[in-house]
Amino acid sequence: MAIRQMMVRARRATALTAALIVGSWSTAATAGAHVHIDSDHPVRGDYALVTFQVPNESENGSATTKVMISLPNVAAVSTDVMPGWSAVLDRDAGTGAYRSVTFTATPNAGIGVGQFELFPISIKLPDADSATFPVVQSYADGTVVNWDQPPLPNGEEPEHPAPVLALTSGPPAPKERHTAPAAPAPSSSSSTPASGPSVSAVPTPGEHAEPKAGPDNTARALAGGALLVAAIGVGVAVARRRA
Repeated sequence: MAIRQMMVRARRATALTAALIVGSWSTAATAGAHVHIDSDHPVRGDYALVTFQVPNESENGSATTKVMISLPNVAAVSTDVMPGWSAVLDRDAGTGAYRSVTFTATPNAGIGVGQFELFPISIKLPDADSATFPVVQSYADGTVVNWDQPPLPNGEEPEHPAPVLALTSGPPAPKERHTAPAAPAPSSSSSTPASGPSVSAVPTPGEHAEPKAGPDNTARALAGGALLVAAIGVGVAVARRRA
């Protein structure tokens, strides 16, 4: 009887330990599944490509259909062309600074359950130690999640932390150089235009230029020949009459 009770207690302890382990894994997965931010050139005051990784955490199997990213009043921003999504920029008419960018999924598109999407934007980072980008994630069933919570006083991460990008001081990013096409090299022989009047060569001093027969000279030669033939015919006729 005592042995049976010990076996039952051992089974209960094993089940409780397994439940605690699974629960810790689930909690860690839930806490780790938040909006991540990354950049290829996180230098303060410089241009960079900033990418947001947005996961789907819907408990109802609903797709994410809209993602709005708040910007720290950046001076320049552009978005990537993403199939299945459209992007709209919000700009302050007074200062000209960009305040947010909203990605909206097209019909039958979005982020499915257990999936994530990358939203890259090219911006000019502020001249500060860090930049915060609060994100509003909207689901097809009407659920809205605000990723805008600051770190907790004890240093732990809140339930919905705001994406923060740490900036450093470094060399500026290399600018793209657009070189003009090189001019074609001059040819050794001059080419003749396809159309247009021709230009006769001018003889150099001391060099005799032979006259070229033109249309007028040819006509005159033909007329002279005709007159000569006519004169011969008249002479022959007169000689016959005298005979």
